Amino acid sequence: MTQSLVVGVDAGATSTRVSVHALDGSRVGYARAGAGNPTAHGLDKAVAAITDALGAALGPHDGGRVVASLAGVAGQVAEMVPALAKVWADHGIAQGPRFMGDVPIAYAAGSAEPDGSLLLSGTGAVAARIEGYKMGVIADGLGWLLGDAGSGFWIGRAAAKAVVDTFDRGLPVEAIDTAWTDAQAVDTARTDAQTIDTAAAEVPHGPSDAAGAPGPVGGPLTALVARHFLGDERPATPRAVADRIVRLAQADHMRLAALSSLVSQAAAAGDPVALKITREAAERLVATLRRVHVSGPVVLAGSVLTSEGPVRQAVTELLAGETVTTARDAAGAAAWLAARALLPEADAKVLHATFTAAP
Repeated sequence: MTQSLVVGVDAGATSTRVSVHALDGSRVGYARAGAGNPTAHGLDKAVAAITDALGAALGPHDGGRVVASLAGVAGQVAEMVPALAKVWADHGIAQGPRFMGDVPIAYAAGSAEPDGSLLLSGTGAVAARIEGYKMGVIADGLGWLLGDAGSGFWIGRAAAKAVVDTFDRGLPVEAIDTAWTDAQAVDTARTDAQTIDTAAAEVPHGPSDAAGAPGPVGGPLTALVARHFLGDERPATPRAVADRIVRLAQADHMRLAALSSLVSQAAAAGDPVALKITREAAERLVATLRRVHVSGPVVLAGSVLTSEGPVRQAVTELLAGETVTTARDAAGAAAWLAARALLPEADAKVLHATFTAAP
């Protein structure tokens, strides 16, 4: 007997993933391709990425065996519906995919329950109440310029602002190399909640400036952020360092989001500024969640919250008493949602972990 297949698509602003499963949840194909967000990258590029990933994921399997499919698309546009219907037909699949926003799929990647909430922090940040596996109420997700509080971009911008301010106040250029330069110590440093609280309360101060305020003091965050932007370049004066970092950030604002992991490293090493930033990020994220959360599980998604680090640690502490789970594979979750209509409800819940397991 020919085995029926389902297809799940997770088309995001960074990459596209397609997962192909049998109805028992077993994965028979998986592939990654370029960005699949039509709003951010244009329809043609998004469709091409999904086309590539679908073909690679199907591999030798007959598209005629696909009985259901679902595409989670960030920034969905109406033009994508007929475009993907044609792609599906070209692969021998009888019917094009159903479409769903990426937020409910991210929730489904972490829970088989129909009702609950998602808290996502990656490059951006959003919280949403999910009702019957569909979007209910949403909070934030307003973009890097005016929203996304607690996101990787927000964290990186806060770090860059702190470092720029420190050099603007006269921190010597040499601090880039002398403030804290043992990269291996950054990678191996470990801290716990008590250490974080203590370090945050003991912010070091340098000599007073002309106004009587504490002078600038460098630390792990200063060194990591400055090197991220400058590499081996060393401008002649502290003000020139600040100006150079500002110009580079303005030229490519997404470089700020890349600072998030460096902030986590500096916080793990006890840098008080990094600790303060990560704690505030966690507080802002949980405050956003509280605007939408009513009951059910809270699913953590996005790289900031699915990776071990100070922000995830603080968020889970602030959510003590809630049922907190972590999102797994979103393409597998999309395939699971596609398969739900074909399976008894009890069987679908049992198979959820199989569908969403890491490829």
